[in-house]
Amino acid sequence: METPKIFESEYRFCLILWENEPVSSGELVKLAAAELGWKPTTTYTVIKRLSERGVLKNEHSVVTSLVSREEVRAAEADELMGKKFDNSLPAFLAAFASRRHISDSELDEIQRMIDAYRKEHHNE
Repeated sequence: METPKIFESEYRFCLILWENEPVSSGELVKLAAAELGWKPTTTYTVIKRLSERGVLKNEHSVVTSLVSREEVRAAEADELMGKKFDNSLPAFLAAFASRRHISDSELDEIQRMIDAYRKEHHNE
């Protein structure tokens, strides 16, 4: 199943949901008002819209997510890679690294990820 598209304001709302779920819709209204400055009608509209798109479910006024933060991040990364970098990870990394200092600890973490991927997917 493809991860539904989540727009920026919806993503900020989902961050609140992921941090607090399961959570009542009334509590989400309070949290969205405090953290996003939203009116109750805005929150209920977003809950309905995200429910219709399969991002969350609202049963008996209890809201839970149907997609994880990691799934949303992965889908966004796939979209960015496809649109801007012709699905080339080296091109993406080159663009990223040209604008930002990468610390030794970040390089170590990236190397661990590469090693784990290589072990999992290229084990002979």
